[in-house]
Amino acid sequence: MGMLCAVSFNRYGRLYYLDPGELRPQVGDKVLVPTDDGPEVAECVWAAQWVTEETDGFPQLVGLAGDDDLHRDETLRRRKAEAKVAAKRLIRAHGLPMKVVAVDHVLGSTDGGGERSTVYFTAPHRVDFRSLVRDLGATLHCRVELRQLSARDSARVQGGIGSCGRDLCCATFLTDFEPVTIRMAKDQDLPLNPLRISGACGRLMCCLKYEHPLYADSSNYPTSGQRVETPEGQAKVVSRHPPSETVTVRQLSDGALKRCALSDVCGSRRAYEDQSST
Repeated sequence: MGMLCAVSFNRYGRLYYLDPGELRPQVGDKVLVPTDDGPEVAECVWAAQWVTEETDGFPQLVGLAGDDDLHRDETLRRRKAEAKVAAKRLIRAHGLPMKVVAVDHVLGSTDGGGERSTVYFTAPHRVDFRSLVRDLGATLHCRVELRQLSARDSARVQGGIGSCGRDLCCATFLTDFEPVTIRMAKDQDLPLNPLRISGACGRLMCCLKYEHPLYADSSNYPTSGQRVETPEGQAKVVSRHPPSETVTVRQLSDGALKRCALSDVCGSRRAYEDQSST
């Protein structure tokens, strides 16, 4: 048991959980977070509080951000914006089929490390950007790297709103992309319309995997089109809903659609309950 707080480097961006140590940051406080390139300024979005989980493996806050840290963070953000504008302008000048997604910049350090800009982009195929790198380096006066992102990684970096109306899972809490197949959509009786089962990245939605284990282990459910006996009479199964343990049926008597509990249409379970009651 220990204390944790949550910080974000960008508004509505991914949350990072850290051990506050001796600090007690409040919501809105600027704090210093350890990174591979040194401490970075982030905003506390969840005040430090006790949690039941072990906190030994979480990184610890470096401290509260001072005026010098805030000035350095402002300089860093300005350099990122300048690099992004320059990259877009030079890409148009070179006529390359590239789209800038994000820019990361590292300021020069006291130990001799120079400034470095990393430009993340998407493209329909591999691009020869050697001349672009030279021109960007001459414009920004620092070392420049270009990295091509996949469609899923691009959505993670840019963020956005999914069809559910919430922030994209990949941009908020997902840490790894697990394989998602069209079989998962078929098992869940979803329409195989690409517009209905594709996410903002154009690939199959990651959330198709969330409920799939329930559908994969639903051998006791009647299949679509199967005739079953309901309290209102015979009916034909239209769809199943394992998360709520219900099925939608169409009554043969009047054609009405109704949702019934699985126990009402599962013959073996009803027989067992009838036997138990006698």
